[in-house]
Amino acid sequence: MARSITRRRLILGIAAGTALAGCDSRAASMFLAGMGRWNERVDRLLFSEDRLAPEPPASELTPEADFPSYFISDTMPFAPADWALKVGGLVARPSVFSLDQLKRMPMFGMRIRHHCVEGWSAVAQWQGVQLREIARRCGASRDAQYVEFRSFDNGYYSTWDIESSMHPQTILAYGMNGRPLYPDHGAPIRLYSPVKLGYKNVKYLTEVNFMPNRTGGYWEDQGYDWYGGV
Repeated sequence: MARSITRRRLILGIAAGTALAGCDSRAASMFLAGMGRWNERVDRLLFSEDRLAPEPPASELTPEADFPSYFISDTMPFAPADWALKVGGLVARPSVFSLDQLKRMPMFGMRIRHHCVEGWSAVAQWQGVQLREIARRCGASRDAQYVEFRSFDNGYYSTWDIESSMHPQTILAYGMNGRPLYPDHGAPIRLYSPVKLGYKNVKYLTEVNFMPNRTGGYWEDQGYDWYGGV
């Protein structure tokens, strides 16, 4: 029920904002900004860390050739030879993790339906490490209310609220459908969670920063909904 309410509210907000834009672009910007703040407040009230997204049956897995891939760069990004994941910000132990180190941590797997803001969805099986495990190992401060995720895909980034970041199904994924991620899906590591729309799930991850204040995001800075909840 919460998902349908959020989706309907987003559609209504966009429609109203578009109507306003035809008369007064400044009024439209103010309206959409207000709608965004209202949406976020409601989404936070509806969010529950204990509510898990249901796992579709294996029969609903989307063939990999039909699972859309997406990146910002002009050509497909490939990880540099010295790739490592940096974790910093409000943490007691700033760290740098290799892919092998991440794979040695407790693995979490889930079969989840991916939702894109463009309207399509697809199902895949993901394997990775829970972000809450990274937060525990690095000693994330209770003062961290947001988490910023940055990638090597032409500066792509996004920022999440801490509650969504610590959801048990929010992972740093290194596997898809039982094998390592391919570059078109964000190798070597991508952020993935069923509680956010696709554009919030940063691929080609290089940095995770625990923050006291929120920053923006590649699409959020261009007007997309900041919270981006599903």
